[in-house]
Amino acid sequence: MSFTDDTWTRTADLRTAVENSAFLAELGAGSLDPATFRHYLEQDTIYLAGYARALSLLAARAPGPESAGFWAGSAHGAASVEVSLHADLLAGGRLPQPTGPALASPTTLGYVSYLVAAAATAPYAVAAAAVLPCFWIYADAGRRLAAHADLVADHPYARWVAAYDAPEFHLSVERARRFVDEAADANPGDVEAMHEAFATATRYEWMFWETAHAREGWPAA
Repeated sequence: MSFTDDTWTRTADLRTAVENSAFLAELGAGSLDPATFRHYLEQDTIYLAGYARALSLLAARAPGPESAGFWAGSAHGAASVEVSLHADLLAGGRLPQPTGPALASPTTLGYVSYLVAAAATAPYAVAAAAVLPCFWIYADAGRRLAAHADLVADHPYARWVAAYDAPEFHLSVERARRFVDEAADANPGDVEAMHEAFATATRYEWMFWETAHAREGWPAA
């Protein structure tokens, strides 16, 4: 069994929690409160800036030009393509106007800080495992929602679902998995730490949607 197949199996309970999240269920049904979706997009825009930074750090430490090019290209995609999608959705007229400047929630800050720290200081293989859930879990969610949601023309979140079920996004997941599997094969001593990193990031993925649904903010001083 490959590392990525094994770690996907090991995190089955966490991924079931993701699949059962109220945020994704309501998004797929089209019933998600537009204010909640705005909060999510604002937090995800902040997250993507940090994720792009983590991917750029990972690219600089990659063992070869192909993996370096992939991680660097993914950083560009997170910083420009996905952020542009979010900006369009925020400005599309379907969502309420912002009530103030967007600030990173505790969960957003924690997730970004974890990924940047892993990319900067953990062994390359461990850092690669840490960034993988953001690819894979989003693609999995997009595929499941596209298969089961009634994505009629006026579905308010059809564009979001389509972006994460796009063939090119699924292809990027397969490439990311390949580089992570290669890193595991080349660094057997890091494999258990890689599993821990993948599980930690998967837990953050679940928390990100849970706290977006609750519109998490900082407690008052």
